Amino acid sequence: MIISNGLEKFNRNILETKKNIILIGIEKNKPKDFMKSRNSGLNQVLCKLAKKNNISIGISFNDILNSKDRINLLGRIMFNIKLCRKYKVKVILCNSTKNKEEIRNEKDLRAFALTLGLSPSEINIKRFLY
Repeated sequence: MIISNGLEKFNRNILETKKNIILIGIEKNKPKDFMKSRNSGLNQVLCKLAKKNNISIGISFNDILNSKDRINLLGRIMFNIKLCRKYKVKVILCNSTKNKEEIRNEKDLRAFALTLGLSPSEINIKRFLY
């Protein structure tokens, strides 16, 4: 099951459930970063819950493609990837599109995942239309 971004309490409740799901766009609704760190929507407690309950963190390529504040969004995604790697949470790059013009091929998505900081063995790509 794939669940899109919600508020912080909603995300926490999702991570506490024991379902095999993908949580996408956890970094989108954060208004502003903190003074010395990123406000990425993910922290060590949420990563431990995700690992315990076998929940994957999803990165939506469509969100990046259509974002107006792409620089901060990419920084938050890279920070979330570091946290997920540290706590061994599975990261999935999703090509979730509303129309066919936004679909990218798998080689492009793999190259993009490498630039985000994922290693070749960590890259996992899912495609779906909504």
